[in-house]
Amino acid sequence: MVLGLLTGILIGPSVGWVAPANAATIGSWLALPGQLFLAMIQMIVIPLVFASIIRGLAATEDVEQLRSVGLRVVMFFLATTVVAIALGLFLALTLKPGLLVDSQTVRASLGTAPPPAAGEAPAIPDIAELPQAVLTLLPANPLSSMVRNEMLQVVIFAVMVGVALATIAPAKARPLLDVLGTLQEVCMTVVSWAMMLAPVAVFGLLAQLTAKIGLDALVGMAAYVGTVLLGLAVMLAVFLVALFFGAGEKPLQFMRAVREVLLLAFSTSSSAAVMPLSIRTAQDKLGVRPSISQFVIPLGATINMNGTALYQGVAAIFLAQVFGVDVGTGGLLLIIVTAVGASIGTPATPGVGIVVLAMVLSTVGVPPSGIALIMGVDRILDMSRTAINVCGDLVAAVIMERWSGLAKTAVSETVR
Repeated sequence: MVLGLLTGILIGPSVGWVAPANAATIGSWLALPGQLFLAMIQMIVIPLVFASIIRGLAATEDVEQLRSVGLRVVMFFLATTVVAIALGLFLALTLKPGLLVDSQTVRASLGTAPPPAAGEAPAIPDIAELPQAVLTLLPANPLSSMVRNEMLQVVIFAVMVGVALATIAPAKARPLLDVLGTLQEVCMTVVSWAMMLAPVAVFGLLAQLTAKIGLDALVGMAAYVGTVLLGLAVMLAVFLVALFFGAGEKPLQFMRAVREVLLLAFSTSSSAAVMPLSIRTAQDKLGVRPSISQFVIPLGATINMNGTALYQGVAAIFLAQVFGVDVGTGGLLLIIVTAVGASIGTPATPGVGIVVLAMVLSTVGVPPSGIALIMGVDRILDMSRTAINVCGDLVAAVIMERWSGLAKTAVSETVR
């Protein structure tokens, strides 16, 4: 990380030792190992999620316990996401980072600019369209959903298959579980190959990022960046407190166990890219059973976007302050509902937060062209919020493991 940042500064616009065209070329070559790393991981994410969720559900000893764990983890994810975006809104409204920017110049230069081409933001259905939108969550063709990387549809299909396997006779379920177990081992082998590139990937990706942005752009947006980072730090503290009271886990011990996976999440900006390492860390270092980790973590990478939700709250209020838009109480509630809804099922890939933010801004009347103002520093924030997303998944896995272990012990004592 340090070498990558220093290299990026030396070849970037801040120092000026290398011409911008040459710096872009050098940055592209330096980032090649990182791009290969991401490509290898993304290649096996879908089969790994599919196999892991099914095997995790089918390995559950008690179907009633499975139902309870599933309900509790979904409620945990939704609750923490609402807390995260509410925290982001509170900090942005309190610190008012948008008032520290030269709003007149920004409005003059961005007021009529088209929104950046970051992808198409998903549309929010109205009440009449809601039943049809719910039906589309069930994949009519699971293979097609896999090809299109529709992660939420893949997860729903895998959950249904896993629950069905858990309810039928073990002798009938065993052949399919053996095939999925082999598929899971193949995926983890590919992951082990990719992990050999991880140190070089971190160096190259950070060098390219710093060479593109430079220090000047980072300093100019310091108030906005500081507000988001403060919110993410507070959210991390919330997770550690929940971990201590919900599972009796010591925060420092937990952070030591997960530091490698959080560093990788920070470097790659992709929850999906670190999902295999998250599962392995939960099982090997945090003592979470495969039946819990292989269900909670892939599900969390799909619907648990705490860091992203917090960032969207801060960014929406920041841009509203820059453009002089009075959001109001109704607008704040709309931001919360929109951001929480959009976070569910968004791809766990770098930069997707910008896509969702475009939709959030349009719901409260803030010009989406303002995204161009924060695009320069978004990668830094994307890296930070991804680390918080992954941390939330691991905290949920530990808490669910602790809860299910206590429930199982209570049942055993009752039987005795």
